[in-house]
Amino acid sequence: MPYRAPVTDHSFILNHVVGLDKVSATPLYADATPDMVEAILTEAGRLCEDVLAPLNRQGDLHPAVLENGVVRTSPGFGEGYTAIAEGGWVGMSADPENGGMGLPMAVTTSVNEMLAGACLSLQLNPLMTQGQIEALEHHASDALKETYLPKLISGAWSGTMNLTEPQAGSDVGALRSKAEPNGDGSYAISGQKIYISWGDNDFTENVCHLVLARLPDGVEGTKGISLFMVPKLIPNEDGTLGEHNSLRVVSLEHKMGLHGSPTAVMQYDGAKGWLVGAPHAGMAAMFTMMNNARLGVGTQGIGAAEGAYQHAVGYALDRKQGKTMVEGGTGTIVDHADVRRMLGVMRADIFASRAIALACAVAIDMGRATGDQSWQARAAFLTPIAKAFGTDVGMDVAQQGVQVHGGMGFIEETGAAQYSRDVRVTAIYEGTNGIQAMDLVARKLMDGGEAAFALLDEMEEQAEAAKGTMPELANAVWQACETLREATEWMVAQKDYNNRFAGAVPYLRAFARVLGGHFHLTAALAEGGTRQKLAQLYISRLLPEHMGLIQQAKQGADDLFALSTDDLVA
Repeated sequence: MPYRAPVTDHSFILNHVVGLDKVSATPLYADATPDMVEAILTEAGRLCEDVLAPLNRQGDLHPAVLENGVVRTSPGFGEGYTAIAEGGWVGMSADPENGGMGLPMAVTTSVNEMLAGACLSLQLNPLMTQGQIEALEHHASDALKETYLPKLISGAWSGTMNLTEPQAGSDVGALRSKAEPNGDGSYAISGQKIYISWGDNDFTENVCHLVLARLPDGVEGTKGISLFMVPKLIPNEDGTLGEHNSLRVVSLEHKMGLHGSPTAVMQYDGAKGWLVGAPHAGMAAMFTMMNNARLGVGTQGIGAAEGAYQHAVGYALDRKQGKTMVEGGTGTIVDHADVRRMLGVMRADIFASRAIALACAVAIDMGRATGDQSWQARAAFLTPIAKAFGTDVGMDVAQQGVQVHGGMGFIEETGAAQYSRDVRVTAIYEGTNGIQAMDLVARKLMDGGEAAFALLDEMEEQAEAAKGTMPELANAVWQACETLREATEWMVAQKDYNNRFAGAVPYLRAFARVLGGHFHLTAALAEGGTRQKLAQLYISRLLPEHMGLIQQAKQGADDLFALSTDDLVA
Protein backbone atom coordinates (compact mmCIF):
# COMPACT_ATOMS: atom_id res chain seq x y z
CA MET A 1 0.00 0.00 0.00
CA PRO A 2 1.70 3.25 -1.09
CA TYR A 3 2.19 5.95 1.54
CA ARG A 4 -0.55 8.59 1.52
CA ALA A 5 0.26 11.88 3.23
CA PRO A 6 -2.40 12.52 5.93
CA VAL A 7 -3.14 16.05 4.69
CA THR A 8 -6.84 15.85 5.56
CA ASP A 9 -6.18 14.87 9.17
CA HIS A 10 -3.64 17.64 9.66
CA SER A 11 -5.96 20.24 8.16
CA PHE A 12 -8.81 19.09 10.37
CA ILE A 13 -6.75 19.18 13.56
CA LEU A 14 -5.25 22.57 12.76
CA ASN A 15 -8.59 24.15 11.90
CA HIS A 16 -10.99 22.41 14.29
CA VAL A 17 -9.03 20.99 17.23
CA VAL A 18 -5.96 23.03 18.21
CA GLY A 19 -6.98 26.50 17.02
CA LEU A 20 -4.63 27.57 14.25
CA ASP A 21 -7.07 30.45 13.69
CA LYS A 22 -5.70 32.10 16.85
CA VAL A 23 -2.24 31.98 15.33
CA SER A 24 -3.30 33.42 11.96
CA ALA A 25 -5.14 36.21 13.81
CA THR A 26 -1.79 37.61 15.04
CA PRO A 27 0.10 40.15 12.91
CA LEU A 28 3.18 37.91 12.82
CA TYR A 29 1.35 35.03 11.13
CA ALA A 30 -1.44 36.87 9.33
CA ASP A 31 -0.43 35.31 6.01
CA ALA A 32 -1.10 31.79 7.32
CA THR A 33 -4.70 31.74 6.11
CA PRO A 34 -6.59 28.43 5.88
CA ASP A 35 -6.32 28.44 2.08
CA MET A 36 -2.58 29.09 2.18
CA VAL A 37 -1.99 26.40 4.80
CA GLU A 38 -4.07 23.90 2.82
CA ALA A 39 -2.04 24.62 -0.30
CA ILE A 40 1.24 24.18 1.59
CA LEU A 41 0.16 20.88 3.14
CA THR A 42 -1.10 19.59 -0.20
CA GLU A 43 2.16 20.42 -1.95
CA ALA A 44 4.20 18.85 0.85
CA GLY A 45 2.00 15.78 0.62
CA ARG A 46 2.82 15.39 -3.06
CA LEU A 47 6.53 15.59 -2.33
CA CYS A 48 6.17 12.91 0.35
CA GLU A 49 4.15 10.52 -1.80
CA ASP A 50 5.94 10.93 -5.12
CA VAL A 51 9.58 11.57 -4.15
CA LEU A 52 10.38 10.59 -0.56
CA ALA A 53 8.28 7.50 0.19
CA PRO A 54 9.98 5.42 -2.56
CA LEU A 55 13.34 6.14 -0.87
CA ASN A 56 12.36 4.70 2.51
CA ARG A 57 13.14 1.09 1.67
CA GLN A 58 16.26 2.08 -0.28
CA GLY A 59 17.78 3.64 2.82
CA ASP A 60 17.17 0.49 4.83
CA LEU A 61 18.54 -1.92 2.23
CA HIS A 62 21.46 0.25 1.12
CA PRO A 63 22.79 2.08 4.21
CA ALA A 64 25.08 5.08 4.19
CA VAL A 65 28.74 4.02 4.29
CA LEU A 66 32.10 5.61 5.04
CA GLU A 67 34.63 5.10 2.22
CA ASN A 68 38.13 6.54 2.54
CA GLY A 69 36.89 9.24 4.87
CA VAL A 70 33.92 10.16 2.65
CA VAL A 71 30.29 9.43 3.56
CA ARG A 72 28.34 7.88 0.69
CA THR A 73 24.60 8.19 1.22
CA SER A 74 21.83 5.80 0.18
CA PRO A 75 20.69 5.68 -3.47
CA GLY A 76 18.32 8.51 -4.32
CA PHE A 77 18.83 10.41 -1.07
CA GLY A 78 20.71 13.21 -2.82
CA GLU A 79 17.85 13.77 -5.25
CA GLY A 80 15.32 13.53 -2.44
CA TYR A 81 17.19 16.10 -0.37
CA THR A 82 17.43 18.43 -3.36
CA ALA A 83 13.65 18.27 -3.75
CA ILE A 84 13.23 19.16 -0.06
CA ALA A 85 15.68 22.06 -0.28
CA GLU A 86 14.42 23.47 -3.57
CA GLY A 87 10.86 23.39 -2.26
CA GLY A 88 11.89 25.64 0.64
CA TRP A 89 10.93 22.99 3.21
CA VAL A 90 14.12 23.37 5.26
CA GLY A 91 13.46 27.00 6.18
CA MET A 92 9.70 26.86 6.66
CA SER A 93 9.64 28.68 10.01
CA ALA A 94 12.86 30.64 9.50
CA ASP A 95 12.97 34.43 9.33
CA PRO A 96 12.05 35.74 5.85
CA GLU A 97 14.89 38.27 6.13
CA ASN A 98 17.29 35.37 5.65
CA GLY A 99 15.24 33.54 3.04
CA GLY A 100 12.82 31.61 5.25
CA MET A 101 9.06 31.28 4.80
CA GLY A 102 8.21 32.61 8.25
CA LEU A 103 5.47 30.00 8.66
CA PRO A 104 3.98 29.07 12.03
CA MET A 105 5.64 26.17 13.82
CA ALA A 106 2.29 24.40 13.68
CA VAL A 107 2.49 24.24 9.88
CA THR A 108 6.14 23.21 9.96
CA THR A 109 5.28 20.48 12.45
CA SER A 110 2.58 19.09 10.14
CA VAL A 111 4.93 19.08 7.16
CA ASN A 112 7.77 17.53 9.15
CA GLU A 113 5.53 14.73 10.32
CA MET A 114 4.53 13.88 6.76
CA LEU A 115 8.17 13.96 5.64
CA ALA A 116 9.05 11.60 8.49
CA GLY A 117 6.21 9.27 7.63
CA ALA A 118 7.47 9.08 4.06
CA CYS A 119 11.20 8.62 4.81
CA LEU A 120 12.34 9.07 8.39
CA SER A 121 16.05 8.55 7.68
CA LEU A 122 16.20 11.42 5.20
CA GLN A 123 13.84 13.73 7.10
CA LEU A 124 16.23 13.70 10.05
CA ASN A 125 18.69 15.77 8.01
CA PRO A 126 16.56 18.91 7.52
CA LEU A 127 15.16 18.53 11.06
CA MET A 128 18.66 18.97 12.51
CA THR A 129 19.24 21.97 10.26
CA GLN A 130 15.97 23.58 11.37
CA GLY A 131 17.03 23.33 14.99
CA GLN A 132 20.39 24.89 14.18
CA ILE A 133 18.70 27.74 12.31
CA GLU A 134 16.59 28.58 15.35
CA ALA A 135 19.60 28.47 17.67
CA LEU A 136 21.55 30.84 15.42
CA GLU A 137 18.58 33.20 15.02
CA HIS A 138 18.36 33.56 18.80
CA HIS A 139 22.00 33.47 19.89
CA ALA A 140 24.53 34.05 17.09
CA SER A 141 26.31 37.30 16.27
CA ASP A 142 25.19 39.27 13.25
CA ALA A 143 28.32 38.20 11.39
CA LEU A 144 27.61 34.51 11.95
CA LYS A 145 23.97 34.96 11.01
CA GLU A 146 24.93 36.68 7.79
CA THR A 147 27.35 33.91 6.85
CA TYR A 148 25.39 30.83 7.83
CA LEU A 149 21.64 31.46 7.94
CA PRO A 150 20.95 32.04 4.23
CA LYS A 151 22.89 28.91 3.29
CA LEU A 152 21.26 26.75 5.96
CA ILE A 153 17.78 28.03 5.16
CA SER A 154 18.21 27.40 1.44
CA GLY A 155 19.44 23.88 2.16
CA ALA A 156 22.76 24.50 0.41
CA TRP A 157 24.42 23.74 3.77
CA SER A 158 23.18 21.37 6.46
CA GLY A 159 23.53 21.52 10.23
CA THR A 160 24.20 19.15 13.12
CA MET A 161 24.31 19.28 16.92
CA ASN A 162 27.30 17.85 18.81
CA LEU A 163 26.63 17.16 22.49
CA THR A 164 27.37 13.56 23.41
CA GLU A 165 30.83 12.19 24.15
CA PRO A 166 31.91 8.60 24.90
CA GLN A 167 32.13 9.24 28.65
CA ALA A 168 29.27 11.75 28.81
CA GLY A 169 25.88 10.62 27.56
CA SER A 170 22.94 12.46 29.07
CA ASP A 171 25.37 14.04 31.57
CA VAL A 172 26.48 16.74 29.16
CA GLY A 173 28.36 18.57 31.93
CA ALA A 174 30.95 15.77 31.96
CA LEU A 175 32.22 16.64 28.47
CA ARG A 176 35.96 16.98 27.84
CA SER A 177 36.04 18.82 24.51
CA LYS A 178 38.17 21.96 24.72
CA ALA A 179 38.15 25.35 23.02
CA GLU A 180 41.34 27.42 22.94
CA PRO A 181 41.33 31.06 21.72
CA ASN A 182 43.23 31.54 18.46
CA GLY A 183 43.74 35.25 19.08
CA ASP A 184 41.76 36.31 16.01
CA GLY A 185 38.23 35.87 17.36
CA SER A 186 38.10 32.20 16.47
CA TYR A 187 38.79 29.16 18.64
CA ALA A 188 40.56 25.83 18.24
CA ILE A 189 38.11 23.05 19.07
CA SER A 190 39.44 19.62 20.11
CA GLY A 191 37.57 16.54 21.24
CA GLN A 192 35.44 13.63 20.12
CA LYS A 193 31.64 13.56 19.77
CA ILE A 194 29.47 10.50 19.21
CA TYR A 195 25.95 9.81 17.91
CA ILE A 196 26.06 12.78 15.51
CA SER A 197 23.06 12.39 13.21
CA TRP A 198 23.94 13.24 9.63
CA GLY A 199 27.48 14.14 10.71
CA ASP A 200 28.37 14.24 7.00
CA ASN A 201 26.82 13.67 3.59
CA ASP A 202 27.66 13.82 -0.10
CA PHE A 203 24.89 16.15 -1.28
CA THR A 204 25.21 19.49 0.57
CA GLU A 205 28.01 21.96 -0.12
CA ASN A 206 28.94 22.21 3.55
CA VAL A 207 28.09 20.64 6.92
CA CYS A 208 27.92 23.03 9.86
CA HIS A 209 28.45 21.59 13.33
CA LEU A 210 27.27 23.25 16.53
CA VAL A 211 29.72 21.89 19.10
CA LEU A 212 29.69 22.13 22.89
CA ALA A 213 33.17 22.60 24.38
CA ARG A 214 34.80 24.16 27.43
CA LEU A 215 36.93 27.32 27.37
CA PRO A 216 40.14 27.37 29.47
CA ASP A 217 38.38 29.36 32.21
CA GLY A 218 35.17 27.33 32.04
CA VAL A 219 34.16 25.79 35.36
CA GLU A 220 33.24 22.12 35.65
CA GLY A 221 29.68 21.07 34.88
CA THR A 222 27.14 22.59 32.53
CA LYS A 223 27.75 26.17 33.70
CA GLY A 224 31.22 26.14 32.14
CA ILE A 225 30.19 25.00 28.66
CA SER A 226 30.23 27.18 25.54
CA LEU A 227 28.79 26.63 22.07
CA PHE A 228 30.74 26.95 18.83
CA MET A 229 30.00 26.91 15.11
CA VAL A 230 32.52 24.56 13.51
CA PRO A 231 32.04 24.15 9.73
CA LYS A 232 33.37 21.26 7.68
CA LEU A 233 34.65 23.76 5.09
CA ILE A 234 35.71 27.18 6.36
CA PRO A 235 33.88 30.03 4.59
CA ASN A 236 36.02 32.79 3.07
CA GLU A 237 35.19 36.44 3.67
CA ASP A 238 33.46 36.66 0.29
CA GLY A 239 31.16 33.76 1.22
CA THR A 240 32.87 31.14 -0.93
CA LEU A 241 34.08 27.94 0.67
CA GLY A 242 37.73 27.64 1.58
CA GLU A 243 39.92 25.00 3.21
CA HIS A 244 38.76 21.83 4.93
CA ASN A 245 38.59 22.24 8.69
CA SER A 246 40.55 20.02 11.09
CA LEU A 247 37.67 17.62 11.67
CA ARG A 248 36.76 14.20 10.32
CA VAL A 249 34.28 11.38 10.51
CA VAL A 250 36.01 8.58 12.42
CA SER A 251 33.30 5.99 11.82
CA LEU A 252 29.59 5.45 11.29
CA GLU A 253 27.57 3.63 13.92
CA HIS A 254 26.11 0.21 13.08
CA LYS A 255 22.53 0.77 14.15
CA MET A 256 19.36 -1.17 14.77
CA GLY A 257 17.50 1.03 12.28
CA LEU A 258 17.59 4.36 10.44
CA HIS A 259 20.24 2.82 8.20
CA GLY A 260 19.90 5.57 5.62
CA SER A 261 20.87 8.22 8.18
CA PRO A 262 24.63 8.25 8.85
CA THR A 263 25.27 8.56 12.59
CA ALA A 264 28.88 9.63 12.96
CA VAL A 265 31.68 9.62 15.46
CA MET A 266 33.26 13.06 14.92
CA GLN A 267 36.85 13.97 15.76
CA TYR A 268 37.93 17.62 16.15
CA ASP A 269 41.67 18.30 16.23
CA GLY A 270 42.13 22.03 16.72
CA ALA A 271 39.28 22.70 14.29
CA LYS A 272 38.47 26.37 13.79
CA GLY A 273 35.20 27.46 15.36
CA TRP A 274 33.35 30.62 16.33
CA LEU A 275 31.53 31.31 19.58
CA VAL A 276 27.72 31.25 19.46
CA GLY A 277 26.23 33.31 22.25
CA ALA A 278 28.09 34.38 25.38
CA PRO A 279 31.06 32.47 26.82
CA HIS A 280 30.00 29.71 29.24
CA ALA A 281 26.36 30.06 28.12
CA GLY A 282 26.43 27.21 25.65
CA MET A 283 23.69 25.18 27.27
CA ALA A 284 21.19 28.03 26.99
CA ALA A 285 21.93 28.33 23.28
CA MET A 286 21.91 24.58 22.72
CA PHE A 287 18.62 24.19 24.56
CA THR A 288 17.02 26.41 21.93
CA MET A 289 18.02 23.83 19.35
CA MET A 290 17.16 20.90 21.61
CA ASN A 291 13.65 22.14 22.42
CA ASN A 292 13.03 22.61 18.70
CA ALA A 293 14.33 19.10 18.13
CA ARG A 294 12.28 17.59 20.97
CA LEU A 295 9.01 18.58 19.34
CA GLY A 296 10.50 17.53 16.01
CA VAL A 297 11.48 14.10 17.34
CA GLY A 298 8.03 13.58 18.85
CA THR A 299 6.70 14.40 15.41
CA GLN A 300 9.06 11.82 13.89
CA GLY A 301 7.53 9.18 16.14
CA ILE A 302 4.05 10.10 14.94
CA GLY A 303 5.18 10.07 11.31
CA ALA A 304 6.65 6.59 11.73
CA ALA A 305 3.39 5.50 13.38
CA GLU A 306 1.42 6.79 10.39
CA GLY A 307 3.65 4.90 7.96
CA ALA A 308 3.43 1.69 10.00
CA TYR A 309 -0.35 2.03 10.33
CA GLN A 310 -0.89 2.51 6.62
CA HIS A 311 1.33 -0.51 5.95
CA ALA A 312 -0.70 -2.60 8.38
CA VAL A 313 -4.07 -1.48 7.00
CA GLY A 314 -2.97 -2.33 3.48
CA TYR A 315 -1.95 -5.81 4.57
CA ALA A 316 -5.11 -6.39 6.61
CA LEU A 317 -7.32 -5.43 3.69
CA ASP A 318 -5.50 -7.89 1.41
CA ARG A 319 -4.68 -10.90 3.59
CA LYS A 320 -7.30 -13.68 3.57
CA GLN A 321 -7.12 -16.10 6.46
CA GLY A 322 -9.68 -17.80 8.65
CA LYS A 323 -13.42 -17.31 8.91
CA THR A 324 -15.03 -14.39 10.69
CA MET A 325 -18.49 -13.76 12.07
CA VAL A 326 -18.89 -10.50 10.15
CA GLU A 327 -21.76 -10.74 7.70
CA GLY A 328 -20.97 -9.14 4.36
CA GLY A 329 -17.35 -8.48 5.39
CA THR A 330 -14.31 -8.15 3.22
CA GLY A 331 -13.21 -11.75 3.61
CA THR A 332 -9.81 -10.58 4.81
CA ILE A 333 -8.27 -10.42 8.29
CA VAL A 334 -9.60 -6.90 8.86
CA ASP A 335 -12.88 -8.65 9.74
CA HIS A 336 -11.31 -10.37 12.75
CA ALA A 337 -12.21 -8.54 15.97
CA ASP A 338 -8.66 -8.50 17.31
CA VAL A 339 -7.21 -7.15 14.08
CA ARG A 340 -9.95 -4.52 14.01
CA ARG A 341 -9.06 -3.68 17.65
CA MET A 342 -5.39 -3.22 16.82
CA LEU A 343 -6.06 -1.03 13.81
CA GLY A 344 -8.65 1.07 15.67
CA VAL A 345 -6.34 1.63 18.64
CA MET A 346 -3.46 2.48 16.30
CA ARG A 347 -5.47 5.12 14.47
CA ALA A 348 -6.95 6.59 17.65
CA ASP A 349 -3.52 6.92 19.26
CA ILE A 350 -2.02 8.50 16.15
CA PHE A 351 -4.75 11.14 16.25
CA ALA A 352 -4.18 11.81 19.97
CA SER A 353 -0.41 12.16 19.65
CA ARG A 354 -0.73 14.27 16.50
CA ALA A 355 -3.14 16.67 18.21
CA ILE A 356 -0.85 16.98 21.25
CA ALA A 357 2.15 17.81 19.04
CA LEU A 358 0.19 20.39 17.04
CA ALA A 359 -1.25 21.93 20.23
CA CYS A 360 2.33 22.31 21.48
CA ALA A 361 3.31 23.95 18.19
CA VAL A 362 0.34 26.35 18.38
CA ALA A 363 1.42 27.32 21.91
CA ILE A 364 4.94 28.00 20.62
CA ASP A 365 3.51 30.18 17.85
CA MET A 366 1.23 32.10 20.20
CA GLY A 367 4.05 32.67 22.68
CA ARG A 368 6.28 33.97 19.91
CA ALA A 369 3.61 36.12 18.26
CA THR A 370 2.18 37.68 21.43
CA GLY A 371 4.96 37.48 24.01
CA ASP A 372 2.31 36.15 26.42
CA GLN A 373 4.08 34.21 29.17
CA SER A 374 1.10 31.91 29.71
CA TRP A 375 1.43 30.65 26.13
CA GLN A 376 5.18 30.26 26.57
CA ALA A 377 4.59 28.28 29.77
CA ARG A 378 2.09 26.05 27.99
CA ALA A 379 4.55 25.38 25.17
CA ALA A 380 7.25 24.49 27.70
CA PHE A 381 4.86 22.19 29.57
CA LEU A 382 3.62 20.40 26.46
CA THR A 383 7.06 19.89 24.87
CA PRO A 384 8.19 16.90 26.99
CA ILE A 385 4.72 15.36 26.66
CA ALA A 386 4.73 15.78 22.88
CA LYS A 387 8.22 14.29 22.62
CA ALA A 388 7.72 11.32 24.91
CA PHE A 389 4.16 10.40 23.98
CA GLY A 390 4.73 10.92 20.26
CA THR A 391 7.71 8.56 20.26
CA ASP A 392 5.99 6.05 22.57
CA VAL A 393 3.05 5.96 20.17
CA GLY A 394 5.50 5.54 17.29
CA MET A 395 6.99 2.46 18.95
CA ASP A 396 3.61 1.06 20.03
CA VAL A 397 2.01 1.45 16.61
CA ALA A 398 5.03 0.06 14.78
CA GLN A 399 5.04 -3.00 17.04
CA GLN A 400 1.31 -3.46 16.52
CA GLY A 401 1.93 -3.13 12.80
CA VAL A 402 4.25 -6.14 12.95
CA GLN A 403 1.58 -8.02 14.91
CA VAL A 404 -1.11 -7.28 12.33
CA HIS A 405 1.16 -8.87 9.72
CA GLY A 406 1.50 -11.99 11.87
CA GLY A 407 4.43 -14.17 10.83
CA MET A 408 4.99 -12.00 7.77
CA GLY A 409 5.71 -9.06 10.06
CA PHE A 410 8.85 -10.86 11.22
CA ILE A 411 9.99 -11.22 7.62
CA GLU A 412 12.03 -8.22 6.50
CA GLU A 413 10.76 -8.32 2.92
CA THR A 414 7.31 -7.09 3.98
CA GLY A 415 8.82 -3.84 5.31
CA ALA A 416 6.77 -3.89 8.54
CA ALA A 417 9.80 -4.45 10.76
CA GLN A 418 11.63 -1.43 9.37
CA TYR A 419 9.19 0.98 10.99
CA SER A 420 9.76 -0.64 14.37
CA ARG A 421 13.55 -0.59 14.00
CA ASP A 422 13.67 2.95 12.64
CA VAL A 423 11.44 4.57 15.26
CA ARG A 424 13.02 2.92 18.31
CA VAL A 425 15.77 5.49 18.73
CA THR A 426 13.34 8.41 18.86
CA ALA A 427 12.51 7.52 22.47
CA ILE A 428 16.21 7.82 23.28
CA TYR A 429 17.66 10.83 21.52
CA GLU A 430 17.11 14.50 22.37
CA GLY A 431 16.75 13.37 25.98
CA THR A 432 15.36 9.93 26.76
CA ASN A 433 11.66 9.74 27.50
CA GLY A 434 12.51 9.18 31.16
CA ILE A 435 14.42 12.47 31.16
CA GLN A 436 11.44 14.17 29.50
CA ALA A 437 9.19 12.88 32.28
CA MET A 438 11.60 14.02 34.99
CA ASP A 439 11.69 17.46 33.37
CA LEU A 440 7.89 17.53 33.40
CA VAL A 441 7.49 16.77 37.11
CA ALA A 442 10.42 18.94 38.18
CA ARG A 443 11.20 22.02 36.09
CA LYS A 444 7.78 22.22 34.46
CA LEU A 445 6.02 22.10 37.86
CA MET A 446 8.28 24.71 39.45
CA ASP A 447 5.44 27.20 38.94
CA GLY A 448 3.41 25.27 41.49
CA GLY A 449 1.55 23.55 38.68
CA GLU A 450 0.10 26.77 37.27
CA ALA A 451 0.57 25.80 33.60
CA ALA A 452 -0.76 22.29 34.23
CA PHE A 453 -3.83 23.52 36.12
CA ALA A 454 -4.60 26.14 33.45
CA LEU A 455 -4.64 23.36 30.86
CA LEU A 456 -6.83 21.17 33.07
CA ASP A 457 -9.24 24.08 33.61
CA GLU A 458 -9.72 24.45 29.86
CA MET A 459 -10.24 20.73 29.35
CA GLU A 460 -12.80 20.51 32.16
CA GLU A 461 -14.63 23.58 30.92
CA GLN A 462 -15.00 22.05 27.47
CA ALA A 463 -16.10 18.69 28.87
CA GLU A 464 -18.65 20.41 31.08
CA ALA A 465 -20.08 22.26 28.09
CA ALA A 466 -20.26 19.03 26.07
CA LYS A 467 -22.25 17.06 28.65
CA GLY A 468 -25.52 18.05 27.03
CA THR A 469 -24.37 16.96 23.56
CA MET A 470 -22.21 13.90 24.20
CA PRO A 471 -22.78 13.02 27.86
CA GLU A 472 -21.01 9.67 27.91
CA LEU A 473 -17.82 10.94 26.31
CA ALA A 474 -17.85 14.31 28.09
CA ASN A 475 -18.38 12.80 31.56
CA ALA A 476 -15.49 10.40 31.06
CA VAL A 477 -13.12 13.21 30.02
CA TRP A 478 -14.30 15.48 32.85
CA GLN A 479 -13.72 12.79 35.46
CA ALA A 480 -10.31 11.98 34.02
CA CYS A 481 -9.33 15.65 34.32
CA GLU A 482 -10.36 15.65 37.98
CA THR A 483 -8.31 12.54 38.70
CA LEU A 484 -5.32 14.05 36.89
CA ARG A 485 -5.73 17.29 38.84
CA GLU A 486 -5.43 15.36 42.11
CA ALA A 487 -2.30 13.62 40.83
CA THR A 488 -0.80 16.96 39.82
CA GLU A 489 -1.51 18.37 43.29
CA TRP A 490 0.23 15.32 44.78
CA MET A 491 3.27 15.86 42.54
CA VAL A 492 3.54 19.54 43.42
CA ALA A 493 3.36 18.68 47.12
CA GLN A 494 6.33 16.27 46.98
CA LYS A 495 9.45 17.90 48.41
CA ASP A 496 11.47 14.70 47.94
CA TYR A 497 12.12 14.78 44.23
CA ASN A 498 12.84 11.05 44.17
CA ASN A 499 9.11 10.56 44.84
CA ARG A 500 8.34 12.71 41.81
CA PHE A 501 10.92 10.99 39.62
CA ALA A 502 9.73 7.50 40.58
CA GLY A 503 6.32 8.33 39.15
CA ALA A 504 7.37 10.69 36.39
CA VAL A 505 6.93 8.36 33.41
CA PRO A 506 3.42 7.15 34.34
CA TYR A 507 2.42 10.73 35.23
CA LEU A 508 3.49 12.01 31.80
CA ARG A 509 1.71 9.11 30.12
CA ALA A 510 -1.44 9.78 32.14
CA PHE A 511 -1.38 13.46 31.19
CA ALA A 512 -1.02 12.49 27.54
CA ARG A 513 -3.89 10.02 27.83
CA VAL A 514 -6.19 12.72 29.22
CA LEU A 515 -5.08 15.26 26.63
CA GLY A 516 -5.84 12.66 23.98
CA GLY A 517 -9.35 12.24 25.37
CA HIS A 518 -9.86 15.99 25.34
CA PHE A 519 -8.75 16.32 21.72
CA HIS A 520 -10.83 13.34 20.60
CA LEU A 521 -13.87 14.91 22.27
CA THR A 522 -13.10 18.21 20.53
CA ALA A 523 -12.92 16.41 17.19
CA ALA A 524 -16.19 14.55 17.80
CA LEU A 525 -17.95 17.82 18.64
CA ALA A 526 -16.61 19.46 15.48
CA GLU A 527 -17.46 16.60 13.15
CA GLY A 528 -19.47 13.43 13.78
CA GLY A 529 -19.13 10.23 11.80
CA THR A 530 -15.66 8.70 11.88
CA ARG A 531 -14.38 11.33 14.32
CA GLN A 532 -17.06 10.44 16.84
CA LYS A 533 -16.47 6.70 16.38
CA LEU A 534 -12.73 7.17 16.98
CA ALA A 535 -13.45 9.31 20.03
CA GLN A 536 -15.72 6.60 21.42
CA LEU A 537 -13.01 3.98 20.88
CA TYR A 538 -10.27 6.09 22.46
CA ILE A 539 -12.31 7.26 25.45
CA SER A 540 -13.73 3.82 26.22
CA ARG A 541 -10.61 1.73 25.58
CA LEU A 542 -7.54 3.93 26.03
CA LEU A 543 -8.49 6.79 28.34
CA PRO A 544 -9.15 4.42 31.30
CA GLU A 545 -5.43 3.63 31.34
CA HIS A 546 -4.90 6.96 33.09
CA MET A 547 -6.26 5.55 36.36
CA GLY A 548 -3.66 2.80 36.65
CA LEU A 549 -0.94 5.19 35.52
CA ILE A 550 -1.86 7.72 38.20
CA GLN A 551 -1.83 4.96 40.81
CA GLN A 552 1.77 4.26 39.78
CA ALA A 553 2.66 7.95 39.63
CA LYS A 554 1.63 8.49 43.27
CA GLN A 555 3.41 5.43 44.61
CA GLY A 556 6.56 7.28 45.64
CA ALA A 557 10.09 5.89 45.59
CA ASP A 558 10.27 3.77 48.75
CA ASP A 559 9.41 0.45 47.10
CA LEU A 560 11.99 1.05 44.36
CA PHE A 561 14.84 1.76 46.78
CA ALA A 562 13.77 -1.02 49.12
CA LEU A 563 15.43 -3.17 46.46
CA SER A 564 19.17 -3.20 47.03
CA THR A 565 21.57 -3.52 44.14
CA ASP A 566 22.08 -7.13 45.21
CA ASP A 567 18.32 -7.69 44.93
CA LEU A 568 18.46 -6.54 41.32
CA VAL A 569 21.06 -9.14 40.36
CA ALA A 570 19.44 -12.36 39.19
